[in-house]
Amino acid sequence: MTLHTGHIGLNVTDLDRSLAFYRDVLGFTLLAEGKEEGRRYVFLGDGEGGGQPVLTLWQQARGAYSGDRAGLHHLALAAGSAERVREYEAALRAYGVEFAHEGVVAHREGSASGGVFFHDPDGIRLEIFASEGAEGAPAPHESAPTCGFF
Repeated sequence: MTLHTGHIGLNVTDLDRSLAFYRDVLGFTLLAEGKEEGRRYVFLGDGEGGGQPVLTLWQQARGAYSGDRAGLHHLALAAGSAERVREYEAALRAYGVEFAHEGVVAHREGSASGGVFFHDPDGIRLEIFASEGAEGAPAPHESAPTCGFF
């Protein structure tokens, strides 16, 4: 038996704000929406895969994300190419996102893979990466993977 990820669900504090970020900045497609008071949510797709949800946002968090508790460490999103990572970086900068590291960084010293590391409006740690094209990019940490601590 082999499992694979069906979709990722994130708790958010402000569904409208988060929907705007994930749809308008990151390019997810709105598939469905629940508008009942106290039970608001959205299902988001990636535009591929026949309209299956890949990300769901649930408005039920009372406070910002905290990386010091058990649970989600970060959400890594594959962009397909280093050029696409840089396009997302530009869109995120235009939106005013603060990055954990300056520009595209390697996953570790000498790695061909790398990306950008940042936080969504609720502080959830996100990564947009490509498996190649980061050759020569700096690695912020000598001994640990870049995605491990940010």
